[in-house]
Amino acid sequence: MAEPDYSKSWYQRSGSKLPFSESLANHLRNELGPNAAHRYDAYLEVFNKLRDQYANKYGDWEDWPESEYLKFKAEDASFRPMFVQPHEQKARQFATLDVFNGGRTAVHIITGGDDRELRADGSHIGKDERYARTDEYLSVVRQEWTSEQPFDFAGTYFQVEGAHSTVKSPQQPHIPLYFGGSSPAAIAVAGKHADVYALWGETYEQVREIVAQVRAEAAKHGRTIRFSLSLRPILAETEELAWARADSILQQATALAQKSGFVRREPPNEGSRRLLAAAAQGSRLDKRLWTGIAGLLGAQGNSTSLVGTPEQVAEALVDYYDLGITTFLIRGFDPLNDAIDYGKRLIPLTRQLIAEREQAQQVA
Repeated sequence: MAEPDYSKSWYQRSGSKLPFSESLANHLRNELGPNAAHRYDAYLEVFNKLRDQYANKYGDWEDWPESEYLKFKAEDASFRPMFVQPHEQKARQFATLDVFNGGRTAVHIITGGDDRELRADGSHIGKDERYARTDEYLSVVRQEWTSEQPFDFAGTYFQVEGAHSTVKSPQQPHIPLYFGGSSPAAIAVAGKHADVYALWGETYEQVREIVAQVRAEAAKHGRTIRFSLSLRPILAETEELAWARADSILQQATALAQKSGFVRREPPNEGSRRLLAAAAQGSRLDKRLWTGIAGLLGAQGNSTSLVGTPEQVAEALVDYYDLGITTFLIRGFDPLNDAIDYGKRLIPLTRQLIAEREQAQQVA
């Protein structure tokens, strides 16, 4: 078997008719395999250094000889801004990923609200300081993504000199930043940096309140923000069956919690406290909101549901749309079957109702 000609790039040798980004994704799957995630960060770090070193020599990435480049893969686009200098790794990694996948990347910034958990990761500063650090981090990252010239930044937590990335996202002005956090410090940073503010499935009143707060913060910086709501819809053919399914889920969760010795503790983060405040009002709120799991497990993450038929839940989602929500992050308690059900019925119905609502608003 003849030795491959490594003076040519894999892309040239492949004779692929697919776009570069799609060909690269196929190439990486074949070369690295599905179980090589532990190697990806190392590839990323070295790749970005080689990219700067060889860009002038070889021009477009499609023309790089394989002997001069390393393969690239990144899966997890959610991280805590702590120790990694943003201009050296993460900002460039995500920009590179976004070029490779054709502008499909979004990054969810998680500052972290649990002091005990963060101390285990080596971070020993308080909540307000963490958000101050996130503010600096995102200030550098956004400049890294958009600045055409090298820039300096001198902050309390990050200092860079001559930072610059030649790789730019195909998305304008940059990769979308998702952001969560309900404390005053978090909302201040969201207003300054976030493209999409993410919140859990709260009551209508709570959502209306926090949307107004975030919009007011964003207005201070001359910005507008979109909003994402996370929920776990529970669907059935009738409303009665849907509530019976919710009761069954709660019974199973209760049994598992007792078996594992789970002890609910007071949550340290404001978002969970807001969900528990809603749960304290009752397990069934507004039209369809169910807080059973949130109340049982201390509102650890996305744990509230909308319960009903697909038509009823779609109508409830549109109620949140009327409050300013434009993105819904949904997942089920039965992940595969629920995803199929959402795709077949809930999502099409919701899109239809929102399209009708928008058309009616245009006519008015």
